[in-house]
Amino acid sequence: MNIARHLPGASGTHSLRRKLSELIRAIREFILGNTVAVIATVAAAVTSVIVPPDAEYLSYIDFKTISCLFATLAVICALRNIRFFTFVARKIVSLTGNLRAASIALVYITFIGSMLIANDMALLTFLPLGHTVMKETGQRKYTAYVFVLQNIAANLGGMLTPFGNPQNLFLYSNFSIPTLEFMGIMLPHFLIAIALVTVCAALLPGKKLTLSENSSSSLPTGRTVIYGVLFFLAIASVFNVIPYYAAAAVMVAAFLILDRDALAKVDYPLLITFVMFFIFAGNMSRIGAVEMLFSYLLEKGTMVFSILSCQVISNVPSAILLSRFTDNYSALLIGVNIGGTGTLIASLASLITFREYTKENPHGAGKYMLIFTGMNLLFLAVLTGAALLMGYR
Repeated sequence: MNIARHLPGASGTHSLRRKLSELIRAIREFILGNTVAVIATVAAAVTSVIVPPDAEYLSYIDFKTISCLFATLAVICALRNIRFFTFVARKIVSLTGNLRAASIALVYITFIGSMLIANDMALLTFLPLGHTVMKETGQRKYTAYVFVLQNIAANLGGMLTPFGNPQNLFLYSNFSIPTLEFMGIMLPHFLIAIALVTVCAALLPGKKLTLSENSSSSLPTGRTVIYGVLFFLAIASVFNVIPYYAAAAVMVAAFLILDRDALAKVDYPLLITFVMFFIFAGNMSRIGAVEMLFSYLLEKGTMVFSILSCQVISNVPSAILLSRFTDNYSALLIGVNIGGTGTLIASLASLITFREYTKENPHGAGKYMLIFTGMNLLFLAVLTGAALLMGYR
C-alpha cells in the first residue's frame, strides 16, 4: 500500500504541480498567440530603462488612433456576430464567379477603402470579407496570399491622400503641404503600386467558386441598420467630425445593451501592441545618440534612410521621429509610404493583418510570414528602385 499517496501533503503538492503546469501552458499559449504584442512590450520596457517614465510618456501615445481602432474593432465584431461578412462575401462570389476575379475585387475594395477611411480601418473592415470568401468557397489555402495582397493594398492605396495613412496625415499637417502638391508627389508611386498589386492578384487561378449551402442568406434588418450607423460613427471620428472619445463612449454604451459579446471579442492585445510601439518610438526619439545618428543619416539620403527606419520602428513612428531632423518632406513622405512594405512591423497596419490571420489560422503563422516576406520584399524593391530612378535619395 502506498501510504505517501494518502498523506495530505502529497495530494496538495500534486494539485500545486498541476496548477503550475496549467499556468505555464497558459502563459506559453498567450505568448505564441500574441507574439508581436509581447515583443512590443519588451521593446518598450527596454527603452524605458534608458528613458525612465515621466510625464512626457503621455505625449507618446496617439489616443485618437487607439480610440478609433477600438471603436472600429467593436463594430466589426458585432457585424461578424450577425454574419454580415458572410452575406457580403457570398454576394461578391456570386458577382465574380471565380477565384481570380473575387480576389481582385477584394484587393481593389481594400485599396480604395484605404484612400477613404485610412489603411488600418480598411483592413479591419475588409479582411473579414477575404477570410469569409475563402472559407465559404472551400479555398482556405489561398487565404494567406489574399490577406497579404489586401495588406499591401491597404498600406499602398492610402499613400495618395493626406488622410489615407496616419503618417500622411501627420506629415501633411506638420509641414503644411498643399493638397495638390501632396497628391502630385505620391501619384507616380501610387500608380506603380496599383499596377503591381493587380498583377499579383491576377496570378491566382481562375477556378470557379462554389458556395456552401449551409449559410443564412439574410440579415437581421434592425441590428444591421444600427451597426451600420455605429460603423459610420467610428469613421466620422477618424475625420474629426465627432470627438474620438465620444465615439468610443457610444460604442461601449451601445454594445453593453445590444451585444456584450462584441466588446468581449475586441482584439485588446492589438491595442496594447500599438500603445507599446508608441512608447518605444517616443523613447527612441529622446536618446541623444539616436538623434545624432539620425541627423547624420538623413543628410546622406532622406528617402532611403526613412525606408530603412520603417523596417525597424514602423512607418508612423518613423514619420514623427524623422520629421524633427529634415525639411525634405517630399523624400520623407515617399520613404515612409514605401517603407510600409517590408518587415511585419514596417507598418502597424500589417500587425492587424497578421493578428486577423493567426486568429483564424493559429498554426499558419509560418506559412503567412513566408508569403508576407516574399511579397513585401518584392514591392519594396520595385517601389524603391522606381523612386531612385525618379531622383529621390
